[in-house]
Amino acid sequence: MADRPGIEIPDHRGRTGLDEAGRGLDRNPDVVVEDVALTSQGWHVLRRTRFAYRRKDGRWQTLERETYDRGDGAVVLPYDAERRRVLLTRQFRYPAYVNEHPDGMLVEAAAGLLDADRPEAAIRREAEEELGVRLGPLTHVYDTYMSPGSVTERLHFYAAPYTPADRVSRGGGLAEEGEDIEVLELPFPEALSMVRDGRIADAKTVMLLQWAALEGPFRG
Repeated sequence: MADRPGIEIPDHRGRTGLDEAGRGLDRNPDVVVEDVALTSQGWHVLRRTRFAYRRKDGRWQTLERETYDRGDGAVVLPYDAERRRVLLTRQFRYPAYVNEHPDGMLVEAAAGLLDADRPEAAIRREAEEELGVRLGPLTHVYDTYMSPGSVTERLHFYAAPYTPADRVSRGGGLAEEGEDIEVLELPFPEALSMVRDGRIADAKTVMLLQWAALEGPFRG
């Protein structure tokens, strides 16, 4: 058998051993990973895993699941408590567009993949690239698995205060990565209203705005 890109030899991103993820996992005695097959290795990685699962009645069942591995990410809600405003983005999202969103232009909190960075460093980088703002102290809100039925991603949530003096550029993202991001500075009540009427339909953004209203800088 010829050497396979992403397994025995490097793929287009220099990766090997992409079929190793999950092999040897033993944290749950009721799950035994039997085989991992690499089914796609584009920018991110799709795997099919076969595992034995011990049900509550003691019977073992063989299952197969596909997992999409795009790495972990971080997201931040910059807020100006004095002016009662938040910084968000608007950008085109093809997956939403093809799944019945009217135009694919989603209003979101700034976010990005960690790559090789720690979550705090990654979200500071994304805030400067997307929003043009240099963040001060970060508040860690929570970490969540956003779509655990099929996507491995864990998202690290943050909030951070900002003032107009913290703006260091126009933002907009990186054109070489296909980003064309509009920066939105919105009154917090308007952002909440956009959640209620569906103009904000992005889960991570809804979660951060609701946190800000219930427990964060705009509670009460």
